[in-house]
Amino acid sequence: MTHACTRLRRGAVLATAVAMLMVPVAGGTALAAPPTATDAPAADPPSPSASEDAVRELTPAVRRQLDAVVRRVMDEADIPGVTVGLWTPDEGEYVRSFGVADRSEGRKMTNDLYTRIGSETKTFTVTALLELVDQGEAGLDDTIDRYVDGVPNGDEITLRQLAGMRSGLFNYTEDDDFFKALTTDPQRSYTPRQLLDFAFRHPVLFPPGDKFSYSNTNLVLLGLVVEKLSGKKLQDYIRDHVLLPAGMDHSLFPVGAEYPDPHAQGYSNQTADGKVEDTADWNPSWAWAAGAMISTLDDLRIWARTVATGVLPDGNTLISPFTQKQRLTTAPTTIPGAGYGLGIFNVDGWIGHNGSLPGYESLTVYLPSAQTTLVVLLNTDIDHKGTEPSTLLGDAITKIVSPDHVFDLPAEPAAR
Repeated sequence: MTHACTRLRRGAVLATAVAMLMVPVAGGTALAAPPTATDAPAADPPSPSASEDAVRELTPAVRRQLDAVVRRVMDEADIPGVTVGLWTPDEGEYVRSFGVADRSEGRKMTNDLYTRIGSETKTFTVTALLELVDQGEAGLDDTIDRYVDGVPNGDEITLRQLAGMRSGLFNYTEDDDFFKALTTDPQRSYTPRQLLDFAFRHPVLFPPGDKFSYSNTNLVLLGLVVEKLSGKKLQDYIRDHVLLPAGMDHSLFPVGAEYPDPHAQGYSNQTADGKVEDTADWNPSWAWAAGAMISTLDDLRIWARTVATGVLPDGNTLISPFTQKQRLTTAPTTIPGAGYGLGIFNVDGWIGHNGSLPGYESLTVYLPSAQTTLVVLLNTDIDHKGTEPSTLLGDAITKIVSPDHVFDLPAEPAAR
């Protein structure tokens, strides 16, 4: 689903996340070892679901299966800590944390931690844009040159193409100089224009609308559009017009390296020398509108359904049904079985996004046919055999609870 993420150069940014969506539903170094699969009881074989839209009842046996599969993936992929939240309307809920939040102290992972959510930020930035579209402040088929100067092909690239990852603009996080600058001084603060400079030194990849190519550059531009149209800083607009209406009191868009307590430490090998480092104090301004936000398990539970349906917990709409339908209208990507809409993906019926930032990964998805929410949070972004750990967990969990709707998001080959 980064990838929907805001990865650096590894496939840069998530080719996995980013590219994944399908057609909308109807309409490091060896650190301390995580728990091993032998710690859990043997899993029962899965039973078939009653219908292709059903999720399995979260019986004690199914819960044991979930415990075992999470521990197995953690052991195989050397994941320090994981929190999993699964909520169904009739079959109950499963909320568990495994492993450690801090390997140096042995502090346990818990359900109440703040976490950096990487490219899930894209869903908030695009929602802000769609609200402004609903207000008549802009049109999705407006070209970006109306709002931001100096964009290559800016008189041809539409806001819709930016949100749908079809602009053809180079992804700044794949730029060698950017990678060197960030990993040499991870506390440095970046402005949106500085990020765009890394992108615009490269030629466009293809004519606008020609194909899908995940690019964080697109979201930086949309963040600037939101600021110009609203007259507010992006973080303020998202707080006032997205987070507060949704009741997401423990989510924020940081302006620097601030990180509320309690939070997990993050472990990444996306460093200057490739060694694993703790990245909790890295400044996420380099990800800005594409991936800087922080949230919690409970808030992401709210967001999963809200972003997938456009409906707030109180029953009011966040954006109009017409605009929500456009958000969920997906186009083909380079990943089989996955489609991407406007800042959102659909993988075998699961709608939402994943996120990846050095040291952290997340997955927040909703299965409308079963009204089921899945949130996975972990404190590493180190791939296992070329696959993001959040994808490994999403795949393993959904094979158990929704065998007819499996979150299988293979990573794209690296761009270099």
